[in-house]
Amino acid sequence: MKVGVPRTLFYYAYSPFICSFFEELGVEVVVSELTSKKIIDEGVEDAVSDACVPIKLFHGHVKNLLNKVDFVLVPRLVSVNDESTFCPKFLGLPDMLESSIPGFDNMLEVRVNTKGKRSELFKTCLKTAGTLGRGFFKTLKAFNKALKNYEEYKRKFQQGAIPYLGVESQDKNSDVSIGVVGYPYILYDSYLSLDIIKKLILMGCHVVTPEMLSEEEKRREDLKLRKLLFWTLSNGVLRASYNFIREKKVDGIIHVTAFGCGPDFIVDKLLEFECKEKNVPFLTVTLDEHTGQEGVNTRLEAFVDMMRIKKARKEAAVS
Repeated sequence: MKVGVPRTLFYYAYSPFICSFFEELGVEVVVSELTSKKIIDEGVEDAVSDACVPIKLFHGHVKNLLNKVDFVLVPRLVSVNDESTFCPKFLGLPDMLESSIPGFDNMLEVRVNTKGKRSELFKTCLKTAGTLGRGFFKTLKAFNKALKNYEEYKRKFQQGAIPYLGVESQDKNSDVSIGVVGYPYILYDSYLSLDIIKKLILMGCHVVTPEMLSEEEKRREDLKLRKLLFWTLSNGVLRASYNFIREKKVDGIIHVTAFGCGPDFIVDKLLEFECKEKNVPFLTVTLDEHTGQEGVNTRLEAFVDMMRIKKARKEAAVS
């Protein structure tokens, strides 16, 4: 039996858990190919016109898997904590795909509404495993192994690595430190993000991302939030950004966002106001399927140069 896992959206947040769980059940996991122009174009063909590029991309990754596997995993992400939910397009993703992609009759829909409770997550896994003909004890073993792998994945990030981009370590003595914030399915997809993180590292910058903070570190910023947003990933981006600024971990913030993302419109404005108030350089990079490399490269180079000039002037004034 083969289960296909689209290499986008939830993949860049939870794949260590998901892939490990299915493999431990004795199911072969087939991950879709790396994002490419072909995959994006195929997604654009079927997705609704007002969808953001990550949703269009998901359609393309599903089509990349259709004839290769017995099932294609499509989670209906509702909640993973007791404070917020996911974007409406995440909530309706299975319905969108069912009505948009012709012949998509092997969807493995999994409703995830755990509200942060491990017992609810196990119930979800047990139900999914039952669909694949696996029993309680095999599911329990797979569940525990998946949790262990997921914790190891988070530790790697918190130690400064970026597993999805093949970055094992960074030079902590870099003259410029930049917080690159955004949703994981944008930041860690090299094609979609135009490899922004690796470009900054090659420019000699030290890059930190939201996944490099623990949940405890992020939640220290709750007083700054005043009121939580409705969306889980958006709260994570804001908490991490406020932490980077308050702890003076970065010299500047780059917010990488998808064109047409409603939640990110609010996140971007809040970050802009905070950076302006704290005198922290801030850059928004908005991406869609038409964004070109050269324009982004020029903006990144100018932003890094500006931060280096600003630091040099500050150091000269102190001395």
